[in-house]
Amino acid sequence: MKLKRKLPLLFLLTFVLITGSVVAYIKLFAIKDILSIENGLREKYTGEDLKLADRVSALYPDYKSIGDYLQQISEKEEISIKLYNRDLSNQIMAYLNANRSLVSSDQWVPVKTSDNRLVFFMDIKRPLLRESILSHRLSYQNVTSFILMLIAVFLLLTMYFHYNITKPIQALNTRLKSVGMGRGESLNSLQLKATRRNDEIGELYKQFNDMEKKLYFARKEQIDMIAAIAHDLKTPLTTINGFVELLLLKELPEGEKKEYYELILKKSNYITEIINGFSAFTKDELELETTEKKPVEALKLFEDIAAEYETELSGLDSALVWNHSFNPNQYVWINEPMLRRVFGNLFSNVVRYAGENELKVYMSGYTQDHYAYFQVEDNGRGVPEKDLSYLFLKFFTVDKSRQSKSGGTGLGLASCKSIIEHHGGEISAFQSSYGGLGIRFTLPLVDT
Repeated sequence: MKLKRKLPLLFLLTFVLITGSVVAYIKLFAIKDILSIENGLREKYTGEDLKLADRVSALYPDYKSIGDYLQQISEKEEISIKLYNRDLSNQIMAYLNANRSLVSSDQWVPVKTSDNRLVFFMDIKRPLLRESILSHRLSYQNVTSFILMLIAVFLLLTMYFHYNITKPIQALNTRLKSVGMGRGESLNSLQLKATRRNDEIGELYKQFNDMEKKLYFARKEQIDMIAAIAHDLKTPLTTINGFVELLLLKELPEGEKKEYYELILKKSNYITEIINGFSAFTKDELELETTEKKPVEALKLFEDIAAEYETELSGLDSALVWNHSFNPNQYVWINEPMLRRVFGNLFSNVVRYAGENELKVYMSGYTQDHYAYFQVEDNGRGVPEKDLSYLFLKFFTVDKSRQSKSGGTGLGLASCKSIIEHHGGEISAFQSSYGGLGIRFTLPLVDT
């Protein structure tokens, strides 16, 4: 679950838990205590009211003494007393000193003489003092238990946030400090411990691992690229130096000198080709940052490319077999000249390295999961399985001797990879069912 949903639910759950605890506490303890205290007060006041009635009965029929007594009690205890005749038709006297803002106990008490003759009814209102109720409502044990429960809830929340949010972010920050240090760690040791979380923290870990993996391979690629450049330049330079030394130290026939000069020129041109290829690759990489894209119909693009290379291959005594399942109005968002350069590199590699007398190239296209797929395969000698994943590295070639004979710098497929990834797609190599090499790349379809 995502944090943007998990956190609100967590706080909602906490609120419900605390509110439920308060309600449960009030129902189970507080209300019970309040009712118990109130009932106790009512019983106490009922006894006092009966004593008051007995005192009035003892003073009967001295109305003045009864009035003085009731007035004194009303003022002293802050209660209201109304005295009625026995049929309640006439109020005889009233003393109103009870605070109406407080919860009151209202009692009707009969006043009887010693011979059990009813002479009066008294209406007595007594306040059930809030201070008394509140001071006795909550017991120390219940309050302590409730506070401890709240503390436990917040401790659990704190632990949850620490282990599920704070600690993973701290681990990520610690790892970020050592990114790109290049201390010789293996790729497995670089990766943060995998997490099964499917929320934002889990996605952050996965994105970080992907980023560090890319940085690791980018650094390794830089080292390999420098080594490849050094190797590709060292070999022809060694040959050139050897021939120059021979020409300087020995008297050679003119025919042999010419042969050596031609070999020197050939090696020099090869070095120039490497440097020009490297410059062109660098230029392409810079151009990718500023290229403009526009929607192009996948069907038209495919058929234009197929028609172009069908003619070109037929002039080289080779054949192109093509098919696709694109529909009209399926568009890809591309820079067309850059993408044509990809096809140019792929077909150029086939012609250079496939090594078949009756060369056939198979081009196909289809759509799947909002992507357009393009495949170029051949029936040539292919590439060993172990080398497929390295084909798109800069300056990588399967066979150095074949490269020097056929030309090329090992940057063609690396350039293809940069262009396709810049367009939001992916490119990969596989062993074709036709016997040779297969290259597959994708381009995202435009939503229409």
